[in-house]
Amino acid sequence: MSVSKSKLMALALASVVVSGLMHSAPAMAASQGTVGPTSSGSVSISASVPNRARISGLSDITFLNQDPTVPASGAQNVCIWSNTATKAYTITASGNGTANAFTLNNGSSTVPYSVAWASSINQTTGTTLTSGTASASLISTATNQTCASGPAASASLIVGISASDLGTMSAGSNYLGTLTLLITPQ
Repeated sequence: MSVSKSKLMALALASVVVSGLMHSAPAMAASQGTVGPTSSGSVSISASVPNRARISGLSDITFLNQDPTVPASGAQNVCIWSNTATKAYTITASGNGTANAFTLNNGSSTVPYSVAWASSINQTTGTTLTSGTASASLISTATNQTCASGPAASASLIVGISASDLGTMSAGSNYLGTLTLLITPQ
């Protein structure tokens, strides 16, 4: 007996789907009531959620009238929440410069800045982040998505500009940039 290639593929796909359904959900055991003065039935209830993460508590960073002979550093506490069993996450930072570089621009010149991360609060130094590269796995202490209860924050973001780069900036000119932080639950 000859079976067409398309029928074999359909049978294989159906087998995979049925196998996946049999292994992905627990068996439900609804019971039906019987006819009588009262009738009682029951249903099993199952729920699950996918991995999720959230970053909140961010503030804009401004270096105003910065002495160009002294390195600039701005640190802030932020809330990182992950719903995984281990509360683990990674962070990937990217700037809006060429090739997602961490740069500030005034329209005619560009100045680099650095980004560091610490998985605890009130830090002024941390692990240096490379644009577009995920950090090692970190653990959050947040118990609430926005740190509204439990710890008020769970990590530190540190942004800096070196004195040598500040020294290349034109006085009276605003340099702007955008830093994007991507949190991925692990």
